Amino acid sequence: MSDESLFREVDEEIRQDQFKKLWDRYGSAVIGLCLVVVLGVAGMKGWQYWQVKQSQAAAESFFAATRLADENKVDDALKQLRSVNHPGFGLFARLQEAGLLAAQGKEEEAVKIYDSVAADTGADSTLRDLARIRAAYVLAETLKPGDLAARVATFDKPGNPWRHAAREIMALAAWRVADYGLADKTMSAILADPETPPALRARAQTISELIVPLLAARK
Repeated sequence: MSDESLFREVDEEIRQDQFKKLWDRYGSAVIGLCLVVVLGVAGMKGWQYWQVKQSQAAAESFFAATRLADENKVDDALKQLRSVNHPGFGLFARLQEAGLLAAQGKEEEAVKIYDSVAADTGADSTLRDLARIRAAYVLAETLKPGDLAARVATFDKPGNPWRHAAREIMALAAWRVADYGLADKTMSAILADPETPPALRARAQTISELIVPLLAARK
């Protein structure tokens, strides 16, 4: 055996001996760490799978409730909507529930749900604003324009996507209490806005034409 081969064997034995000592000292810790990593990955995958299943179940319940509502089975639809317990679909279910209650003439219950969604700081801001607008539409039939303004005034600003709805709400409330001056002013703002949706513009035009003779009669 050459000196080089001898040195290589000795070097290999030394490395193996060092590795054995290291393994004897840290082997259990390495195994434990590997187990933690494996279990952590398995737990994450399990959590993700559970989340997907929860989302699927919530979606099925929500759309089942929608079908029941379309079939005019409102009580069954409401029961189904109240069973939806999910961060995302749960909010849609609450909004749908409020809409069905409002259609049944249960305005107070509907507004209570809309207000709870609007106050939910964990909800998407768009859904919170939608809840505020829907509540205001319901209240336009009962609240005074001044009280209603406290709910929608912040929306009536250039560039705000909800400004058109906010203006219509105020106009409807003003029309209801025969404040034709305020109704006319609000309808004029709707008609002057180039970004007003066509359907809303058509409604505003119709009401404006009805207001003109009413204003003339008061002069």
